[in-house]
Amino acid sequence: MMQTENPQAITRTSLHHELVGRLQTLIINADLEPGSKVPEKLLCEQFGVSRTPLREALKVLASDGLVRLEPNRGAWVTRVTIEEVEEVFPVLGALEALSGELACQNITEAEIEAVCDLHEQMMQSYRERDLDAYFRINQKIHRAILLAARNGTLTSSCEALSLRMQRARYLANMTQGRWQEAVQEHERILKFLVARDGPNLARTLMDHMNSKRLSVVQWLQSEGFDAGLRGHRKVTEHGARD
Repeated sequence: MMQTENPQAITRTSLHHELVGRLQTLIINADLEPGSKVPEKLLCEQFGVSRTPLREALKVLASDGLVRLEPNRGAWVTRVTIEEVEEVFPVLGALEALSGELACQNITEAEIEAVCDLHEQMMQSYRERDLDAYFRINQKIHRAILLAARNGTLTSSCEALSLRMQRARYLANMTQGRWQEAVQEHERILKFLVARDGPNLARTLMDHMNSKRLSVVQWLQSEGFDAGLRGHRKVTEHGARD
């Protein structure tokens, strides 16, 4: 829940990028619920900014598909639908696959070692059933592979689509069995990256994204086609939020 008693004033030089990042986090974590109106006045008070930079940041989020701008009605948090998931994930999977092939050609030994370290951290969070930490590290691994591809156009395109699906991937329900499968998929990702096996890494990343697509679609179907992404991220005996 957002609070206004202790405003978190932004002091960084790049106000625009900081605002965009904070708003993205609020939406991905569902602090700003899907389908709800963005409370501009409240956010200005919370961040200690005026309406102008906030609205400029909202324009960026609108271009990313996270909010919808309506004339004279303000900004509204968009909902994730099955149609969008089915449209975006195949493209995202193809981009991830390409990043894997290029990464195997360009990645350094130091970067491979860094990914190995991240993988071990992710495995520790899995053993501890700490889904928040698991998700953060998971994202770092995918980003490390993407950056190792050494292709700016690929990076920007992949990150834009990943952002649109990130909240769905984070909050959509999956069973403990699916979580274990995801970890096994990451074991194969690491194996092929270390071996610099581009074709197999590309195929594994594509399959990994397809499994995520199926998990998100199944969850959306259980909630209704236009369901908003609500719910907590508590790991239980029967399932986890991912």
